[in-house]
Amino acid sequence: MTETTNVAQANEFVLLLGPEERHYVVRLQPNQRFDTQYGFILHNDIIGKPYGEVVQTQLKYAYLLLQPSTHDLVRYIKRNSQIIFPKDIGYIIVRMNIVPGARVVEAGTGSGGLTLALSRFVRPDGRIYTYEEREDMIAIARKNLERAGALEVVEMKQRDIRAGFDERDADALFLDVREPWLYLAQAHAALKGGGFFGALVPTANQLSDLLQELDQRGGWDDIEVTEILARHYKPNAERLRPEDRMIAHTGYLLFARAIARTAGLASAERSAQIESEETDGAE
Repeated sequence: MTETTNVAQANEFVLLLGPEERHYVVRLQPNQRFDTQYGFILHNDIIGKPYGEVVQTQLKYAYLLLQPSTHDLVRYIKRNSQIIFPKDIGYIIVRMNIVPGARVVEAGTGSGGLTLALSRFVRPDGRIYTYEEREDMIAIARKNLERAGALEVVEMKQRDIRAGFDERDADALFLDVREPWLYLAQAHAALKGGGFFGALVPTANQLSDLLQELDQRGGWDDIEVTEILARHYKPNAERLRPEDRMIAHTGYLLFARAIARTAGLASAERSAQIESEETDGAE
């Protein structure tokens, strides 16, 4: 990845904000052009131009040239499956302590949206190990990650994770798979003591199955379940009100910390003692 500058560079992504507030993420390539319903803009006319300025189509329609954020890159990647939404990704990153130098395991890769976001936070010395069983998804994700310059810190593996993960003492592990409760032993083996575990499931039934398995297996603590709702507003000072549509439920997020099973027993005893004291107090 090239050093960040405030000038649009060849082979990098830019954000073009056009008429009707439409957003376009474009990868600049010499001698190519960006076509819209309002005309076209030559990539050569964008390359070397400072961000924050305006570029025009040959029909004189103005587009604001901006540097894309991680939010933009995730939203506009090519995909043939549902991605984890930026509203969820943001909380995942802070909740699981994804910081420079972190070693993070992920399954499944899907179209690579979460992988892309994670890769931008572990640089320069961290590493993302992402697992995906489907060959077609691996191909799509690889292209998305390559375009974004993320493969420098991402290792992709095509495998059924029932066989477990290659990594040990990972800082964090996230599962975006249909039945995450089936892979808790594999996840625990891959994480360091106190390592961060996370999973996303779309239905309450799946969440219940995951919680039950966490409780029965032991070795997990600091469990949290949350759902992130984001409500956007129309940015009009005179008629400020919510947007007509919103992205509401996208999934339930579950987080936990990997601990030694003896520590898990101590945690259970602690909870039982607190419940006993509360019961005695009520009497």
